[in-house]
This record gives sequence, structure tokens and C-alpha cells, in this order.
Amino acid sequence: MPTRPSSTPASRFLQLLLVVVIACAVPGVRCSDRRFPHLDRVRELHRREGSSSAEQEAAARGLLARLLPSHSTSFEFRVISTEQCGGKACFVINNHPLFDGEGTPEILILGVSGVEISAGFHWYLKHYCAAHISWYKTGGAQLSSIPHPGSLPRVPDGGVLIQRPIDWSYYQNAVTSSYSFAWWDWDRWEKEIDWMALQGINLPLAFTGQESIWQRVFQRYNISKSDLDDFFGGPAFLAWSRMANMHGWGGPLPQTWLDDQLALQKKILSRMYAFGMFPVLPAFSGNIPAALKSKFPSAKVTHLGNWFTVDSNPRWCCTYLLDASDPLFVEIGKLFIEEQIREYGRTSHIYNCDTFDENTPPLSDRIIYLCWVLQRSGGWLFTYDPFWEPPQMKALLHSVPVGKMIVLDLYAEVKPVWINSDQFYGVPYIWKVGVGMSMEGIEQNPIVYDLMSEMAFHHRQVDLQVWVETYPTRRYGKPVKGLQDAWWILYQTLYNCTDGKNDKNRDVIVAFPDVEPFVIETPGLYVDTRQMYSTMPSKNYIGKDASSDAYDHPHLWYDTNAVIHALELFLQHGDEVSDSNTFRYDLVDLTRQVLAKYANDVFLKIIESYKSNNMNQVTILCQHFLNLVNDLDTLLSSHEGFLLGPWLESAKGLARNSEQEIQYEWNARTQITMWFDNTETKASLLRDYANKYWSGLLRDYYGPRAAIYFKHLLLSMEKNAPFALKEWRREWISLTNNWQSDRKVFSATAIGDSLNISRSLYIKYLSKADPLELEAAACRISAADHTTSII
Repeated sequence: MPTRPSSTPASRFLQLLLVVVIACAVPGVRCSDRRFPHLDRVRELHRREGSSSAEQEAAARGLLARLLPSHSTSFEFRVISTEQCGGKACFVINNHPLFDGEGTPEILILGVSGVEISAGFHWYLKHYCAAHISWYKTGGAQLSSIPHPGSLPRVPDGGVLIQRPIDWSYYQNAVTSSYSFAWWDWDRWEKEIDWMALQGINLPLAFTGQESIWQRVFQRYNISKSDLDDFFGGPAFLAWSRMANMHGWGGPLPQTWLDDQLALQKKILSRMYAFGMFPVLPAFSGNIPAALKSKFPSAKVTHLGNWFTVDSNPRWCCTYLLDASDPLFVEIGKLFIEEQIREYGRTSHIYNCDTFDENTPPLSDRIIYLCWVLQRSGGWLFTYDPFWEPPQMKALLHSVPVGKMIVLDLYAEVKPVWINSDQFYGVPYIWKVGVGMSMEGIEQNPIVYDLMSEMAFHHRQVDLQVWVETYPTRRYGKPVKGLQDAWWILYQTLYNCTDGKNDKNRDVIVAFPDVEPFVIETPGLYVDTRQMYSTMPSKNYIGKDASSDAYDHPHLWYDTNAVIHALELFLQHGDEVSDSNTFRYDLVDLTRQVLAKYANDVFLKIIESYKSNNMNQVTILCQHFLNLVNDLDTLLSSHEGFLLGPWLESAKGLARNSEQEIQYEWNARTQITMWFDNTETKASLLRDYANKYWSGLLRDYYGPRAAIYFKHLLLSMEKNAPFALKEWRREWISLTNNWQSDRKVFSATAIGDSLNISRSLYIKYLSKADPLELEAAACRISAADHTTSII
């Protein structure tokens, strides 16, 4: 068994990872809190109604066959009772007593469920074979370090026992279903459920296909398909129509979508249950179609306010919420749960309910919330809306018998509500009876998820220095000192944001400013671009607080010099692991990060030159910025994890006909650009919220958008006139709307050598040679040849 890490203090590494440990160490908080008899009842139901041992063992064997078929006979899996684990959830890794050479089982893994067995399997691969598991888009699994069958490493005599310090490991956010899962088929879902099991996740959200259930429930109240067409959002926006933020946007949903998603949900639930997971199904929050209000005029219904539409457009905004005190609320909620159980054949008795998500409740003095099954409520609403003062919070939380509701404190890595609410006034919550990962989108930053999932099995604080030092060895399949040094730098910089700010992906390229240039502050700028990083303060923060501006400068929380040095180490040692897909992903991602921050500085230099009326410099810098965007697109095209094509092709792949294909592609394109509605001169309030550094998107959309802004900068200087903000907006919005409806096909296959491309971009933009002087020379040559222009 590996030596348990010491509790030696280390620098803060990813607040969201440490909050779990901190919560378990708070006086009066017990990680295995048994003060809630309702939760004990649920645990007993899980034990009685769970899948059979044979089914869970078979699920784990299936995972082994898919992940490591060459070793299918090297492992034996067995389900054991919690009594054999000291009354807790655990897994045990043993040397197999019948091992007798290749072809016979070498390692015996025992666990209280298929999830625990799978987590034990992952633990063995990770800590004894130096293997690594991540999503395919982030490089996939590194399994080359695993010895051949018959030669697997032995574990200590007596085996390795790992107990969970807490019961549940929660996964997903209500909006992950739209930002990441929207276009998944069963093949992709099967891989995700395998990943969940390997990470030890036993409490995943399972929201797919619920619109079909809602259709059946509302049909009982004579709500027609056309009524529901205005209620359900489109395929890429279902998360927000489910939470009563909006209605109809991106729709209507074809009946085939409803049917196909329901069939997919049945496969998802069947596999989750087979592993011994406890899927969290949706519950009724009060969100109703507008037509229901007219059919029940005496019902207590509130017309909610605008949620981010332009000009409060009633076509999409201002949904209806049925009061929880109305008898109809309980009736509909009961029907919905019963219909799910009838359709799926079983339940884990845990449901998710998101009420008042980014909406202010209709009552200020009291909240009535009837709960007749175990509910899960998101703590995000307490963070988002100032309405939620302590009396309102306590009234809501205590309106449900304590123990029948679990609060998900999903923004706890930045603003933990449990700290300022007396631990949710005694109501159990995720961090207290479980740990969780509630990101809005997945398939990024694999180091975060690798460590976060492991935290569910640690009883003491992890020695992060040791953990980070071993990470690149597992990630790339071999120890490379220079890459270990690079990751140590990244751990202290990129992965050490402690300022409590969010919106870290708001760089100029992907979230272009929609303001008049004089609004943008340009503090502490540096004329010599060769010193663009080294002349900044050591922490490289924006020199002046721009909170009063209409434009928020991109968030910068680390020393860019240090991160550039980490990139240099990646490039110096890249040949040693150039065949590693995980390395190529990390290299592209790191290069992208460095150049994105460089682009922010180039943009500020453009604005400074504009304010100084230096037209020649503006021209050169604008071309430099646009060239950088195209070069970044080339870099991103070299890895499958940074392509626009798969997102669009998977959307079209779910269509049954050409009409659906057009609709689904529009949904996919809209979500990552304009997001919501707009007018000719008013952009969506949610524009660029789901921006992506994807090849195809930069060259085809972000670059042309920047070029429009630059064109108007130059026209302003030529005419000695104010910047034409309204015309910029008109052209940019037109570009976006046309792009949303376009049908251009983008590659779903990576091309190019990531290492060579990254090296060339480093030389071009980050080396000692002045990139702008080179750009200026190129512009002079081009001008002499009359072959090009800036735009």
C-alpha cells in the first residue's frame, strides 16, 4: 500500500479541491455524519434495492474489457458487504492467491459495489502502474506504463484497504447537460459512465430524456404539443428551460428528439444502476407551461421576471412558477415522479430540484416548499441573488424536514455558503455528507478532475508537492525532470488562483470588447514589445482597478513570465514524450494560454496607439493580432481536443432529417457565440459566455469579428471622427447571426504536428526577436507589392 501522504502544508492549489478537506476538518462537522435518519433510510433502500453482486461485478468486468482488454484475465473483481469494510464503503486490493503466470488472475479487487471495485482498479493502475485516466478530448488514457500480463506489480502482503471518509461522491451541474452532453450518443455516454466509475462517482445527475416524461404528465392536463413547443428549449438550451430561466429558445423539440432521448436515458440509467451508482433524477420545481395557467386560473402562479433577454422579449422570457403551497404543485410533482418510476422501473430515491435559479422568489418574508421525497437543492441561488438573507435562507431550508433535502454548495470553491450560513442551518449538504464536482462544462483541465476525484478516498490532507511531482510521470508514461519542473511552476501559478474571481476565460480573442475604445483603460503599457512581459510587476496584475469601467479587463492572477518558462520547458523536453497524446494536449493548451494573454496585451497596445493617434502603429498591431488569431487556429487544429468540427458534427448526427440537422446545427453554433437573442444593434447579454478556443471558430468567427472592430478604429482615425460604435455592433451582430445559420463543414480530424507548431509560434511571438518589427517589415513589403491589406 502506498505510504499515506503527510499533512505538510503546501501552497494553495485549486481552492475547489481543498474545500473538501477544510469542510471535513471544521469542528463539529463529521464527514460520516449520521445525525439524519432520513438519509439512513435512503442508505438502507440503496442496500436493499441495488443491483445484484453479479450484475455489479459484470459491470466492472465490462469496464476492464473496454479500457484494458489485453489484461482481461489479469484481474478478478468481487463485491463484498459493508460489514467486511468496517461498516463503510471501501475497496480492497490484494495479490490474487491463484496467480500462476500469464493467463491467470494476478490482482484481486474487492469492493462494496461496482463503483468501489472500479475505483479500486483505477487506484491500482494509478498508484502501482503509474497509469493515467482522462477524457479522450484531453488526451485520453495513458496505459503504456502498465506491465504486460503476468508481470503486474504486487501490492503489499495483506492487501491495500481504502475506505471512503464520506458516503457520496457527486458529479455534474444542471447545465453540464447542455454545455457538454447536449449531442452525446450512447457510445459517448458509455465512456463517460466508465470514467465516472473509475473516479469513484456514485451520485451522478441523470437528466437526459426528462422532456418526454414532462410531455406525458402535462398531456394529462390537456396541454398540447404546440403548447409544449413554446415551453421546452432547443437541444442546446434545455438546461435553462428546465430551470425556468427561459422558454422556447432554440425549439421546438421534434417528437423524435423526445423519443430518442428517452431511449438513451434508459441505457444511461441501466448502466449507472449496474455499477451500483445512485442516479439523481429530476423533480418538479414549479416550472409550468404558460398554457397551464389559463387552464387553472385560480392556481397560485407567479410570472417571473426577465432572465437576460434583450428588451425583456416575451417570446423567450418571463416564465411561470406554480407556488409550492398550491395543491396542484404536489399533484404534478407526484405524477412526474410516478411517471419516471413507471418508465424506468426503479429509482434511487434521490431527486434534484432547482428552484429560483437566478430568479428572485415572489415572496420576501416567507418561502413555502413542500418536499415529499429526498430532494437536492442547489446552493447557487443563495450566492447569486441578494434576496437571500439569513431569514429567507433559513425559512426555505427548514420548510423541509431536516435530512430530506441535501443542499449542493456548488460555488464553494469561490464563495462557500456553508461558512456564512451556520452550515446551512443544520441541513445536510454536499461537502458535509459527500464531496462533489459541479463544473458547468467538462473535458478540460484534467489535473483538476484527477485530484478532485481522488480526494473522495483520502482521510488526510494530500501532500500536493508529492502529488504534483508524480502527475506528469503518470500523465505522459515516463519521468521527465524538465516536465516535472514545468508542472511545479503551473501548480504555483495557473493552478493557484486565490483571489475569489471567476470568468477566467474572458480573453479578448474569445470575448471581444463591445465598447468604445476610450472606455478601455490602458494602464502601465510598455512600448518595447520584446519586454511585454518582463517589464510588468512580478504578479502581473492590471495596474488599476477597472471595476468602474464598462469593460472588464481579462482576469490575470499569475506571473506570465513564470508560465512562459513552463512552456519553454515543455518545448525543450517535448521530444522525449512527443508520441504521447496527453502531452500534446497539454502542450497545445499551455501554448494557447500563453498566447491568449499575449493577445490581450497586443489589444491594449492597439487601444493605446489609437488614443495616441498613431495610425501606422494601429495598422501594424491590428494585423499582428489577426495573424496571431489565425496562427492560434493552426495550433488548435493539431489536437482533437480543440476542434469545432466534432461539436457540430455530433449535433447533426442526432438529426433524423435535413430540417432537424439545420435546427440542431443552429443550436450548436448559437450556444458558443451569441447564446441568446439579439436585435440589429443590441447583442445578447450572454454573448461569448460559452466561448471556446476551438480551431475553426477562431479563423472563421473570432478573427473576422476582431477585424470589423479594427476596421472601424482605422476609419475613425482616417476621418478624425468618433468610433462608430453602433455600426460596429450592427456589422458584428450581422456576422454572428450569419455564422449561426451557416452550414460550412469543419474538420473533425486533427492535422499538423503540435510540437513543431508550438515551437514555431514561440519563436514568432515570444522569443527575443521583436515580433512587431518583423510584422512591420512584412507589411512594408506587402504594401510595396500591393498584395494585401490589414482587413
